[in-house]
Amino acid sequence: MNRKYFLSLIPASLLISPLKSIANEASITTPKKVKIPSYLVSGDTIGITCPAGYITQAEIEPSVIQMKSWGFNVVIGKTVGAKDFTFGGTDEERLTDLQQMLDEPTIKAIMCARGGYGAVRIIDQLDFSKFKSSPKWIIGFSDITILHCHINTNVHIASIHSKMCNSFPSDWSLAEPIQIETINSIQQALKGEKLRYGTTYNTSNRMGIATGELIGGNLRCIENLAGSKSEIQTDGKILFVEDTGEYLYSIDRMFYNLKRSGKLDKLKGLIIGGFKVKPDDSGSEFGKTLIDIVLEKVKGFDYPVCFDFPVGHQRANFALKCGIKHKLEVWESGTVLAEI
Repeated sequence: MNRKYFLSLIPASLLISPLKSIANEASITTPKKVKIPSYLVSGDTIGITCPAGYITQAEIEPSVIQMKSWGFNVVIGKTVGAKDFTFGGTDEERLTDLQQMLDEPTIKAIMCARGGYGAVRIIDQLDFSKFKSSPKWIIGFSDITILHCHINTNVHIASIHSKMCNSFPSDWSLAEPIQIETINSIQQALKGEKLRYGTTYNTSNRMGIATGELIGGNLRCIENLAGSKSEIQTDGKILFVEDTGEYLYSIDRMFYNLKRSGKLDKLKGLIIGGFKVKPDDSGSEFGKTLIDIVLEKVKGFDYPVCFDFPVGHQRANFALKCGIKHKLEVWESGTVLAEI
């Protein structure tokens, strides 16, 4: 067990506090109720598709073996192994494959094989009418943030932000404990276990308690959706963000987008996950750290903020249920995020 992340190793006293939530309760629009898909039982079917980048049949095989060991059947979409330059097939092929899985009643969850880029190219052509009447779990992260945000904003159905097929180890005997724990968290999410995680204290955290619907994902994708019908809605919610391969000035620009578009104004809480930052070019140093960037943008708001949460483009990337109510507690003894 990775002792940095699990709630069972955090004193129970952390879960009880006489303090009231410090989040701003005023002027928050009542969100539409989110529908939770049925949790999976043994014998249910998971579909695998590629709405974004290309991946081979061989590369998804470890995930297929593992999901079958959990008691699930697996259906592999036609886009797995298909290739159109960087994409997992043409736009039409990726659209058709995902649409068929959205509409197929025997498929209870859809695992996106990998991220990359491509979901935004097909999002407006997808028909969610059957999916809305018979919801199922959409699973993935990175570019799959496009689906999480669009579904949360327009269809109001919960989804799972987590690792995908390309993150399953080919040899479990050689896998690190954190890799095993994060993959197993997908199974726990699908089977309906209430997820709860803890992480160690960061001196830059802002203390407090928040309760609200959890939403978020890749910061670049969230920024790209601004002004579109897939735009993330954050009022009254706990927002988590992560990113990789970005310069600090670019991260600053993305957080300014959140600030200027009002996405930070009425949050209940803010969770900063993993950020793999590109080093500044010599002579063009930005002069601010990630923590500086974030705290500057939330100055004037009083909701809790935590750093170093185990989500993002890193091994410590646990499954999170988007659209479901969570409680965030940020204290000097550590941070706790628990599904409620």
